[in-house]
Amino acid sequence: MAALQIAERRTGDVTILDLWGQITIGETSEALRSEIGRLTEGSQKKILLHMGGVHQVDSSGLGNLVACFTSVQRKGGELKLVKLSERIQDLMLMTKLLTVFDVYDSEEQALGSFK
Repeated sequence: MAALQIAERRTGDVTILDLWGQITIGETSEALRSEIGRLTEGSQKKILLHMGGVHQVDSSGLGNLVACFTSVQRKGGELKLVKLSERIQDLMLMTKLLTVFDVYDSEEQALGSFK
């Protein structure tokens, strides 16, 4: 079980979280949630999750992504996703979550989409 690794970087007023590993039930989902919570508490309103290194997401992980999305929105922010693997994109398509998230193929597109 590869734990989720998170690296943070900034481009302008957008915080980018580079993710590697898996977003599954347990600690990996909690790590992401607490990281998002920390950012929104610190008034970061524009968050981009770079999913290029994520190779697995289970139903608990999807639920966690939705919870993160909702908590950022409640605080007046935006959370977007970039570089989903084909497998994760298929999963989000089947669960209709692609209609919830703003998903981009390139980081440039994603960064340009923030208000």
